[in-house]
Amino acid sequence: MKFTLKDYQEEAVADVLINMRKASKRWQEDGDKHAFSLTATTGAGKTVMAAAVFEAMFYGEDTFDFEADPTAAVIWFSDNPSLNEQTRFRLLEAADKLDITDLVVIENTFNREKFEPGKIYFINTQKLSKKSLLVRGHRDSSEADSNQQELYPDAKPDMRAYTFWDTVQNTIEDSSLTLHLVLDEAHRGMGKSSKAKNDEKSTIVKRLINGSGSIPAIPIVWGISATVKRFNDAIEIEKSKGRSTLPNVVVDSAKVQDSGLLKDTIILDIPDEVGQFDTVLIRRGTEKIKDSTAAWLEYANQQEENESVIPLMVFQVPNTPDPDEIGRALDTIYTEWPELSANAIAHVFGEHKTQTFGRHTVEYIEPQRVQETSRIRVLIAKDAISTGWDCPRAEVMVSFRPAKDRTHITQLMGRMVRTPLARRIPGNDRLNSINCLLPFFDTKSVLAVADALMKGTVDEGDSALTGRRVLINPIEVKQNSEIAEELWNKLETLPSQTLPKKVAKPIKRLTSLAHELASDKLVDDAGKKAHAAMHVALDKACKSHAKEIAKARTSVLIMEGKSLKTDLKGQKKSFDSFVEDADYTVIQDAFRRAARGISPDLAKTYAKYLADKNSKADSKEEALIEAHIIIAAMGLVTNVQTDIDLEADKQAIKLLNQNKAAIKKLSDERQEEYRILRSWSKNPEDIDLVKPNSRMVNTTLIENEVETALPEYKNHLLSKEDDKLFPCDMNVWEAHTLESETKRKGFLAWYRNPEHASLDSLGISYEENKDYHIVRPDFLFFSENKDKSIVANIVDPHGFHLSDSLPKLIGLAAYAETHGSFYGRIEAVAELGKKYRVLDLTKPDVRAAIKKAKTAKSLYEGTLAQDY
Repeated sequence: MKFTLKDYQEEAVADVLINMRKASKRWQEDGDKHAFSLTATTGAGKTVMAAAVFEAMFYGEDTFDFEADPTAAVIWFSDNPSLNEQTRFRLLEAADKLDITDLVVIENTFNREKFEPGKIYFINTQKLSKKSLLVRGHRDSSEADSNQQELYPDAKPDMRAYTFWDTVQNTIEDSSLTLHLVLDEAHRGMGKSSKAKNDEKSTIVKRLINGSGSIPAIPIVWGISATVKRFNDAIEIEKSKGRSTLPNVVVDSAKVQDSGLLKDTIILDIPDEVGQFDTVLIRRGTEKIKDSTAAWLEYANQQEENESVIPLMVFQVPNTPDPDEIGRALDTIYTEWPELSANAIAHVFGEHKTQTFGRHTVEYIEPQRVQETSRIRVLIAKDAISTGWDCPRAEVMVSFRPAKDRTHITQLMGRMVRTPLARRIPGNDRLNSINCLLPFFDTKSVLAVADALMKGTVDEGDSALTGRRVLINPIEVKQNSEIAEELWNKLETLPSQTLPKKVAKPIKRLTSLAHELASDKLVDDAGKKAHAAMHVALDKACKSHAKEIAKARTSVLIMEGKSLKTDLKGQKKSFDSFVEDADYTVIQDAFRRAARGISPDLAKTYAKYLADKNSKADSKEEALIEAHIIIAAMGLVTNVQTDIDLEADKQAIKLLNQNKAAIKKLSDERQEEYRILRSWSKNPEDIDLVKPNSRMVNTTLIENEVETALPEYKNHLLSKEDDKLFPCDMNVWEAHTLESETKRKGFLAWYRNPEHASLDSLGISYEENKDYHIVRPDFLFFSENKDKSIVANIVDPHGFHLSDSLPKLIGLAAYAETHGSFYGRIEAVAELGKKYRVLDLTKPDVRAAIKKAKTAKSLYEGTLAQDY
């Protein structure tokens, strides 16, 4: 893969491949048919995950311990040709082993007896309609006219030997092939919507899944979508017809949001009063896109990058727009943005032709070309543009839709959520946000939009996006100029934590880290040095487990089996055991299996290392074969893998810590690579907290459609530029905690820790039900010691009534035990009766009690808690 998969993507790919392995095996051995789905929220990178699956299917993949399936052929089906083309481009962009010849677009000239293994065939609804040349001549027995005389021979499409359905049938009936069907946006064509429009789609999709007449059902069906409820329901109905289901793969939307692939904040701007404010908000939207352009340019200059993100404004209009009204809006845009070029505006209307709006002539552009066509700065659209379309550089939307059309607005906003650089911009809320301006919305309607956006999309079955914020008419707060530089420096020393990786590959992490260090010129010959260290570790493992390896060596060199002997006269069968010496091919197979555990690269260099120091061998070839035998035997001893994984982890942590200061001087993009590598661990890893530069915050609270101004506080690290105040919504516990802390002697400043997974949010790992999660303490407080040194304190006001209260306390206690030296106090506060009680986690006896506790409440009731 050209892209490094996010943790949740890697987990999903592993689960999909497990399903694929089972489905393929059961089809080949027993003729069983299977189906399953992959569900991930919009923007999760479903196509990138699919690319990783296809690479593993066609070429094998050591990361997932998956051997290539030489029988696999794939049909990729959608109901939109432009979506297919965009998918094809993305697969090529993401995969380094798939090439253009592996991705075949089925045109009307397609004429093959069978689908080839190792290829993906793209087809869409329109090409399989009854009048299509691909299917002309095909007769479905379920639809046959009883009065129609049999045709002989079968009628075929014009000038070709096979219909599309013939190719499907021939492929399925060939025992050396396994046909897979991928239904992209699998909820489409499975039901609802207008009957006239969906009937044919539904018929085609169901014919592919279930077969029809002489055409058998496709063996393996994989549905991909943000919402696959309808697909899953349809598959449930077909269970009675002999198709089994495998576990559906569901990506946790919270992990998607945490990954940085999606923008954290959606800003909704509405007028203060109900009325016609279209011109006012068009001007405001234009100012926002200009400000966003300047902010991205400033960021590119800071990072010394040659190219900047070119943000886009989407101007959404009703399905039957008034051309003159659009023209007036464009007049306003050009008035506010006179440097905008004449060809910087385009539309994506269904008419696919140049449009005239007032005095402006506007060209049509295909949706999938918008992202790459950077000269387009304003895009005029109607509703959701097209399923599967997205445009990460789209950062501002002005919608002329009335309030009743909020579904169309949320659909389009859902297509704009990807981050332009596929990562967060550290400490900069503005660049991690998108803006939506709604001239014709009242407060009630905009709250409904906010609620829908918090759930990801309006499609049925989608899950809430934990960590995404939707703000209404917010302001931007920046670094408080009254905060001393020493205090900012203290903040940046505080260790935050990452979620560990479920499927950690320590050796892969070490070799990837060495590659990055070498490419950044931080460590010369980093790869050679890393492998040399691992050669020493492998030698040590050989000595430690010499007896087990010697026994395993016999298994490699001797092949045992049974031969079946049949006595035709006596009608008896018997099995005779046999023992044979393994040949070179068997040894190489055993070596390759072992290499998947220690990584093929390390296996290769260790084999050469062993061969070079083998003075007893008669030739280099003999020495290399002996090395392969040793490595194959080591691969059969579980403890060897455990030992070298531990050593690889030690080496990786050592390299990261040795180069910590140098890595911090790199660009944000390069630092992100090392942050990812730190997280490739079975245990939580420390990362530096990033200094926040700006944050978008609400100034009012809306309840029951009534707006109330939020209280504003002094001494926050971020503030309004004029009065240095910070607007903040707090519950009673939080407000009490802030009031108590600001009265303490030596108090200097405070920081409201973001509750979403930004790099300027302090995260602490905890374990619950054998899974790791992150708790983000509410407050950091800074005070001054007698010696004028600055001290940081964590104070986290939380209740004890929730099921995760005790696991969170255990996680905070473990963090305090390891990182207590960075803080003066690490405290957990809870309300008990009419009192507030506090546990000081820097105290060993408190931490010991937390480890033994049955409930969080008992800790606050006990003698180790103090009144707060």
